[in-house]
Amino acid sequence: MNSIATNDILALLGAIPIAALGGEAFLKGVVGLAVWLRLPKMLVATTLAAFATSSPELTVSTMAALAGKPAIGLGDALGSNVVNIALILGIALLFGTLTASFAEIKKDFLLAVAAPLLTMYFAFDGVITRIEGAALLGIFATWLSLTAWQALDHRRGTVIGEEAVESPWKATGLALVGLACMIVAGQLFVSGAGGISAALGVHPYVVGATVVALGTSLPEMVTTVLSRIRGHDDVGLGTLLGSNLFNGLGIVGVAASIHPIQVPFSEVAIALGFGVFAMLLMVPMRGELSRLRGVVLLAAYAAYVVATMKAGAAPH
Repeated sequence: MNSIATNDILALLGAIPIAALGGEAFLKGVVGLAVWLRLPKMLVATTLAAFATSSPELTVSTMAALAGKPAIGLGDALGSNVVNIALILGIALLFGTLTASFAEIKKDFLLAVAAPLLTMYFAFDGVITRIEGAALLGIFATWLSLTAWQALDHRRGTVIGEEAVESPWKATGLALVGLACMIVAGQLFVSGAGGISAALGVHPYVVGATVVALGTSLPEMVTTVLSRIRGHDDVGLGTLLGSNLFNGLGIVGVAASIHPIQVPFSEVAIALGFGVFAMLLMVPMRGELSRLRGVVLLAAYAAYVVATMKAGAAPH
């Protein structure tokens, strides 16, 4: 076992203020764009914000697939989905009850539950083929097209109000600068936490499914927590839902299309199973998600980490 390097600790600590500053700017940018585009904040968060915050997973998955190691990207994408709902939403709910309409999220929610089940079916034989990856991308493209049509329909029926005076360039600039800061913070987190984990002798599989997934989900975490603090719950909820769809359909689809993903079903089943379980816990009861639901989600995340560590400790 190696000693923990000071640089790893500094990287971990440095990620926190950078992520906080970046998240504040990104949230302001997203809200500003929603006003300028005359679209619901939930819709903008589910698409533009989710795509932006999922860019670290897309980068990791694409580079890994091009290097002939697509399983790394698969683990990151699936692990990030568990982090998004079980950990991030769980933390957000500790701030108090969150008002949520199931009718508003029903379409995206059902697809977010179906996606891991379909991936589980594809991975059952130990490989996700290029054709199966293309199928995931096809479903993702269809969802994007329907969402874009919904956005255009809403925009046609909305009149520009007095609040839509902020420059779109300023909003876009804030969103891009904020996103860049959060991605840098995520990389610092992965570097620092990965180094500490290696020094403690943690198995590489566990590091990838937990540390890397947590690091690439840092933009979603900061955006969601700040959304709760600033009173924009629809932005946080939409970002998490959209990010899961981008990860589960778009990113896994891209990785498998570049290179067939060979992975033991027993490994992916853990992330997929916990991902579906966490999504089901996202269903509002009487129009709200309670603080108790947050505690259950956090317990589910803890169970996921334990199960992943046991899988990583098993002989491969």
